[in-house]
Amino acid sequence: MKLRYVLSSALMSLALTATASDYDQQSPFGFCTVASRTDKSVTYDITGGGCYTLPATGVSEDKVITLTATGVDQKTEIYNAISNHSVIIFDGSAGDFIVSSTISFNSIKNKTLIGINNARLCTSWYVTDDIRKALDDAGVPGMSTSGGGGTLPNGTSVAEQAEYNTRLIIMNMYGDKTEAYRNSGIFYFKNCQNLIIRNLSFVGPGSIDVGGSDLVSFYGTKNSWVDHCDFADGMDGNFDITQKSDFNTVSWCIFRYTERAYMHQNTNLVGSSDSEAVGFLNTTYAFNNWSKGCKARMPMARVGKIHMLNNYYDCTGNGSNAINPRKNSEFLIEGNYFEKNVKYYGQNGATAVTWSTTNHIEGSSVQPSNVGSTVTVPYDYTEAPVNTVPEMVKTNAGATLTFQESAIEEIPVQRRTSDSYTYNIMGQRVSNDTRGIVIKNGKKYFQR
Repeated sequence: MKLRYVLSSALMSLALTATASDYDQQSPFGFCTVASRTDKSVTYDITGGGCYTLPATGVSEDKVITLTATGVDQKTEIYNAISNHSVIIFDGSAGDFIVSSTISFNSIKNKTLIGINNARLCTSWYVTDDIRKALDDAGVPGMSTSGGGGTLPNGTSVAEQAEYNTRLIIMNMYGDKTEAYRNSGIFYFKNCQNLIIRNLSFVGPGSIDVGGSDLVSFYGTKNSWVDHCDFADGMDGNFDITQKSDFNTVSWCIFRYTERAYMHQNTNLVGSSDSEAVGFLNTTYAFNNWSKGCKARMPMARVGKIHMLNNYYDCTGNGSNAINPRKNSEFLIEGNYFEKNVKYYGQNGATAVTWSTTNHIEGSSVQPSNVGSTVTVPYDYTEAPVNTVPEMVKTNAGATLTFQESAIEEIPVQRRTSDSYTYNIMGQRVSNDTRGIVIKNGKKYFQR
């Protein structure tokens, strides 16, 4: 589904206010809706698991599952739910979902993952104050990130001095030669297609230089839409898109780091190396917020055609370039708002960059030069006036959606009793002390 109107530059210049409803169509748009980097007639019908809002009308009940938090590791439960259902609803009313290590999927298609009631998926391992102190005492922040490494006690060779010493210190602290903690992410999608991920918060262990997992990774994954999500404290990156992934849209998301972050706040990578196969990685980033703590890669991209539309950057004091076109990439950058003291742009090896005059750099009148031929994208879209971007994005980006018609929202809480039969949401009789969403006397309850 596409946006239908393109405002003229004259009309934009007259617009003084804008609301999210003017630009957030609550449906897929951008590169995820096409299958060509140049021809808008070659479209793709992105449906996910059959819906992208709630209730999941038109989807068979046996294909929809609702998960609630249990307070313990739910990696296996989440894996099975996504593997066997089309629409997976994460209900955060009982607390956070805990994931012991990255949940990996290979070649799955047609899935919708959607959060309600402030659903958060969190890694179980995280950077502690003791780890931070040990790294500080060893002087890790001042070490080289380009050489001077060594061989760890488990026989692993590490090229970089900072990474080598970080991993060695953690290994000595915990005696874990397998370094299982390095797999502290949430989702890894390899060769998947037609995924919709909405209204979920992903909380990582804190960025740390150990060559670990991203919060979410797309590897060879296509025609997917990640919308209204919140990414915080990914170990390696927050959300990376690599290795022939193609035709993806990331919209109305927040990327940030908190006090857990230590080093390597490199939030979004598109293309993992200069040897990436050309012709892929076409990606739309629209109405996103790169916020506090982000230092670099917002995004850094190779090979693909990247559309940066109406994003908001308030990552003041970031140490490296925010938007960073690299080898063989093409960038269309328009209507983005950069707060004062944001290091906003630098390119190296890009094929083409079109930097629109509608971008705003607070405190600076210097606009980067264009590179190569004019970059265009094969879909219609509406650009918001840049002066409206900060407030609109700050207010509406992230896991801010509500689904008023959801059949399981605002369920009354009832303590467990033993005076009636109890059923699960599939209509199966269960024990009276079953936790979670249950049915008693024809009514739904959340039972603790």
